[in-house]
Amino acid sequence: MKNLRNKFIAAVLSVAMACSFSSCSESFLDENNKSSYSTDYFETAQGIQDLATALYANIRWHFGYEWAYGITLYGADEFTNGADLTSEPWNTYDSRLNPMDCTPENGAPNKNCPAVSGLWNQMYFGISSANLVIASADKVTDEKIRNYCAGEAYFLRGYNYYRLFAQYGGVVLQTEPAAGVVRTFERATAEETLNQVIADFEQAYNLLPTDRWRGTGSWTKYTAAHFLAKALLYRQSERCADWNSAYPVAADMQKAIQLCDEVIQNCPLESDYNALYSIWTGIDCKAEESKEILMSAQHTVDAHKGRYGNRTYNYFNPQFSNFSGGWTQRGQYIGGMDFQRCRPTEYAYSIFDNVNDARMWKTFKTVYGLNNIADKADKVVATHGVTAEQVPTLGDHGIIFILNKRDDARFQANNQSDFGSVGRAGVAHSFVHPETGKWVPNVFPVYAGGQYVMYTFGVSGNTATSNVFCGINKTDDGTRTGEKNDAHRDVTMARTGETYLIKAECQVRNGDNAGALATINQLRARGQWKEGEDREYYTDGSMAFLKSAGGDDDNSTATGSLGKCKDVNGNKLTNAQAFEASFLQKNTYYLSTGIERTTAASDLQISSWDNIPAEDKAVLDEMGVSIASVEGKVNFILNERTRELLGEWNRWEELSRTKTLVQRAKLFNPEARANVQERHLLRPIPQAFLDQLQHEDGTNLTDAEKNAMQNPGY
Repeated sequence: MKNLRNKFIAAVLSVAMACSFSSCSESFLDENNKSSYSTDYFETAQGIQDLATALYANIRWHFGYEWAYGITLYGADEFTNGADLTSEPWNTYDSRLNPMDCTPENGAPNKNCPAVSGLWNQMYFGISSANLVIASADKVTDEKIRNYCAGEAYFLRGYNYYRLFAQYGGVVLQTEPAAGVVRTFERATAEETLNQVIADFEQAYNLLPTDRWRGTGSWTKYTAAHFLAKALLYRQSERCADWNSAYPVAADMQKAIQLCDEVIQNCPLESDYNALYSIWTGIDCKAEESKEILMSAQHTVDAHKGRYGNRTYNYFNPQFSNFSGGWTQRGQYIGGMDFQRCRPTEYAYSIFDNVNDARMWKTFKTVYGLNNIADKADKVVATHGVTAEQVPTLGDHGIIFILNKRDDARFQANNQSDFGSVGRAGVAHSFVHPETGKWVPNVFPVYAGGQYVMYTFGVSGNTATSNVFCGINKTDDGTRTGEKNDAHRDVTMARTGETYLIKAECQVRNGDNAGALATINQLRARGQWKEGEDREYYTDGSMAFLKSAGGDDDNSTATGSLGKCKDVNGNKLTNAQAFEASFLQKNTYYLSTGIERTTAASDLQISSWDNIPAEDKAVLDEMGVSIASVEGKVNFILNERTRELLGEWNRWEELSRTKTLVQRAKLFNPEARANVQERHLLRPIPQAFLDQLQHEDGTNLTDAEKNAMQNPGY
């Protein structure tokens, strides 16, 4: 099943269309070195096909470094920063988020802070490549191949302009290859930019095939349909309200709904939410072929991957190697690194029905096994007030997160609970797990004594930079051969689960409230526990480390002893032993909910808009909106987006689109609260771009002319 991802040509075209190519491995993107080719080669039939293939490499950029989460998840309502402040300005909206790239010289915490020019530059590189394919596609004599290649180019151009529009509003529109170095540009309006997006997606929809003609990862008619529906919805959303009256709501929404139905019919949901992210068994595994995946950034073991490998496994884990007291050590045998960039907010935990919504338990990683004996048994007994029989050993619980509700009386104020006091290993506590009878070195509930306490357990004591939180598992990868090496799994960029939510919002905006609720219920049905399902079972992409855990192959480092893990006698564990001790395929469901054990099916169906879940009512009440209004229903759908799509790289753009960003960030993101304001619905246009602009006579723009091209407030 070798396919698209293994034949990437790492193509980078500057705006001046200077070409430089390197490549990868066998199959659809079989790596032939194209660096010796001149621009003339890309005006031949084969050259155009190669360049169309290379378009796929452009989307890898999105997941190569800190910008993956900085520009998509920070500063919204679902995630805030942990103790690491690499991308802090994007979350706090402080004065460092301005038209200049944030570097250590002008206030960045380190050199990895995402530059405001990053997305701008990379999207235009891809647009330049797409323009060349579109302009030269007629040189491909085979009509089918010609249409497919042109369809891919229109899709990428539309996608890149969509990302630019979502972040910046109106931007410079280039729809033909540039002739030489161009420094004179006009900024299009937001209306013109979004209409270009829609036109490009329409062209892609008409030209792309329904099948994955290049293999896994190919863009298809359904990929284009999903994004075309999304763009039409955007045109009827709040951020376009000052100009969209010229476009009938019914026409846009009916067309978008029709497109969504086409996707839903032909790209069905996985029956089990686990199949989307958790049951990831290795490189190029079956999970990556899912029909639900509409677009993904392809990654594999690739000696010629270029600069942008998959770094997303770094960003969602808490800093367990720091706070765990040494009881849980990091390594490639744990599927994610503990860079603690994305710390869920209280909202992200509380919006789930923790009893009935399986998606919560298939997303959050609530248990880390004990893979290192950090203290002798007699010290544990003396320090924490437990008995010798209660001292844990390898493979017991090393860290647990209890995803409970505010009214959970089992957990009281001052870190007390019915099971003993709670906390991290560095602070004496006596918690004994009721299922195992063992002391747990690190125990962290969401709520105690009716208060949100998860963020109070960090080593620094500062709730604004807590390194303790329950992370999510959607990027975990057990195939890494070094704890800081690139991950090898694809990154999902669009899937049918989101298509349902696009459709539901279109139905709401079109006045079909009953239809919208039916669509939402269809999606929620997948999130229910099924009859006979073990609610305490958990897995994630760490499983790819060993075949015995469900992986396709044993990790090549399995027999080595590369980490810090030791047994009770001080002997180093092999990586396989460390993995077996740390990867416990259990969650804290029953400890978190307090319910009796059951294998019955659960029910997430909503009978009417007047009977929405308590979690949603609490959020809408805090926002001061009624579910009877369009605004209330859109905010409900935003809540459902969290439950279905948490961490899936588009939250900031969705809140900006609906103009809920400022209110939701103020209510639910304490670190963003002080600074976020209306101007932050758009990003600043990069100063580096503005400074190189010239008039047609070669003179530079004045400061006033540059300011006129800048977004308001910057």
